[in-house]
Amino acid sequence: MEIILVESEKTGALLAARLIARQIRLKPDAVLGLATGATPVPIYAELVRMHREEGLSFRRVTTFNLDEYVGLPPDHFASYRRYMQEHLFGKVDLLPEKTQVPDGMARDITACCADYEERIRRVGGVDLQLLGLGQDGHIGFNEPSSSLASRTRLKTLTPHTLAANRPGFPPGQEVPRHVLTMGVGTIMEARRCLLVAFGPRKSTAVARMVEGPLTAMVPASILQMHPVATVIVDGEAARDLRMRDYYSEVYRHKPDWQKE
Repeated sequence: MEIILVESEKTGALLAARLIARQIRLKPDAVLGLATGATPVPIYAELVRMHREEGLSFRRVTTFNLDEYVGLPPDHFASYRRYMQEHLFGKVDLLPEKTQVPDGMARDITACCADYEERIRRVGGVDLQLLGLGQDGHIGFNEPSSSLASRTRLKTLTPHTLAANRPGFPPGQEVPRHVLTMGVGTIMEARRCLLVAFGPRKSTAVARMVEGPLTAMVPASILQMHPVATVIVDGEAARDLRMRDYYSEVYRHKPDWQKE
């Protein structure tokens, strides 16, 4: 696991966007795994800027999103399909048929999840998976106690996650309790994982993910076992890391051929 400490959330978002853009330039038909939430917003904004000002093309790219709420249609203001349309899909040259988001309105959820896994296999797997980090250590919507070998499936959100997602819904409207999410095992099959976490609220989860034991109670800790996992954190998110000075030293002295 490579830990990159950055000066600020803005710096970290720009670096994450550069890594994603590099993947696309190296492999124009790359398969990207995408995340939602507040953290990726500046990352997508920078990718949009690169598309408009630097000619970064997504035309041959295929995308798979991590998750979606059950019971929300794609055009619902709080759906993750709508989020992606507003922040990335509708602003670059991605082909609509190449953008995959779990179907929260599926009648047969089991078949829908199996089909999602099959579509990922059909395109040869995910080249780069973008991840955020929950304050309790979840990735995707794989809540604490999730199987570390799990596949795309239905999950029930914890009260903590429901509260964290509450700001995205108007007063009086309940946050859906069920979601479809890529499993931990699905995420681990990506060729590269890129996790970003910023701010003091993520510091405990970052420390448990990076330096704690590998445990289903901190699903993100499985990334310790991934052959190519990059974690970008700012100083506040990294404050509980015992070896933070070492991580900074390693990154500063990387050989040029290893950078990015």
